[in-house]
Amino acid sequence: MTRTAIVTGGTRGIGAAIAKALKEQGHQVAASYAGNDDAANAFRQETGIAVYKWDVGDFEACAKGIAQIEDDLGPVDILVNNAGITRDTMFHKMTLDQWQAVMNTNLNGLFNMTRNVWEGMRERGFGRIVNISSINGQKGQMGQVNYSAAKAGDIGFTKALAQEGARKNITVNAICPGYIGTEMVLAVPQEVLEKAILPHIPVGRLGEPEEIARCVVFLTGDDAGFITGSTLTANGGQYMA
Repeated sequence: MTRTAIVTGGTRGIGAAIAKALKEQGHQVAASYAGNDDAANAFRQETGIAVYKWDVGDFEACAKGIAQIEDDLGPVDILVNNAGITRDTMFHKMTLDQWQAVMNTNLNGLFNMTRNVWEGMRERGFGRIVNISSINGQKGQMGQVNYSAAKAGDIGFTKALAQEGARKNITVNAICPGYIGTEMVLAVPQEVLEKAILPHIPVGRLGEPEEIARCVVFLTGDDAGFITGSTLTANGGQYMA
C-alpha cells in the first residue's frame, strides 16, 4: 500500500539511502534537510524525491514543513527521524553551545517532528516511526558526551512512546547503526580506520547505508505491527546489546 513518508536528514548519507529505499517500496517520500542546498538539489534531480528545508530543532518550522508535505503528498504515515549532527570534543572543553546544538537536533528534533504527526496517526489508526539512534547511544563514546546522551535519549523516547501508540496501531522503533560508510566516516584518515575502527568490528568492514535502509523498510512495513519499542542494532557485531 502506498503511504506518505518523511525522512529527516534525508538527502545525504544514511538518510538518502532510506528515502530511496522507501520510494522503491512505492511510497510517496519527502526528504527534509537543514543546510546543504547543493546536495539537496542534486538528490532531488537524481531521485525525483521531494525535498524540503527546515531545522528539526525548531518546533514551528517542523509544524510548517509537515503541513506543507501533507498538502503536497498526503497525511504522513511513516516518519524516520534520521537528522543528526556532531560537535565532538572532550567534556572538559565542551561549550554550552556544543551541548545544546547536539541535544536540540538529535533529541529535541524527535519531539518536534513526532509531535506534529502523532495526532494524525492516532486518528487514522496507523503509523510507523523509526528513530535512528547510534551505537554510541548504547555504549557511550569518549569525546561524544553530548552525542551519546542525545542518542541514548532517543532510545528512551522510543520505548516510552511505543507504549502509548500500540493500541492505535502506531509502532515506534529505534535503529542503532555502528560505523557506516558515509561521507563523514570515509573522511576519517585511512590509518585511523584501519588501526582504531575496523579491528573492533567483528565482520571486518564498515556498514553500508543501504543496510540501514533495509532495516527501516522492514520496520515500516504494514506487516511489522507486532514489533514496537524495539532497538535494532546494526553494527557488524561491534556492540551486542
